[in-house]
Amino acid sequence: MENQKDITLQFNEAITNQDIDGLAVLMTDDHVFIDSANTEFRGKDKALQAWQGFFEAFPEYKNVFDQVEAKTDTVVILGHSICPSNKELDGPAIWTAKVEGDKLAEWRVYEDTSENRKKLGIAG
Repeated sequence: MENQKDITLQFNEAITNQDIDGLAVLMTDDHVFIDSANTEFRGKDKALQAWQGFFEAFPEYKNVFDQVEAKTDTVVILGHSICPSNKELDGPAIWTAKVEGDKLAEWRVYEDTSENRKKLGIAG
């Protein structure tokens, strides 16, 4: 499970650095990115296009992880995003990452709510 955490941390580092090539290396070909509005981007190419557009729109965006826990096939992360230009993106968040082998198959963003915490088995 440490491998799952390491891959998840590498993926977030690529987000922080706005490193599209780094994200591509870490994604499975059938990667799924689901944002906090529940919009799905299926397939590596569509996910990379979504990230490219996001980075262009929000060049200062960063994720800060406070807690990273591997649970079976999913890594659950608590933390917050920093995005001074968009207050909707700035603040607490929950992420999940599904890892297959040494690649990320799914990256999902959730609002940090009591319902989402309960759904994901997070205390508090």
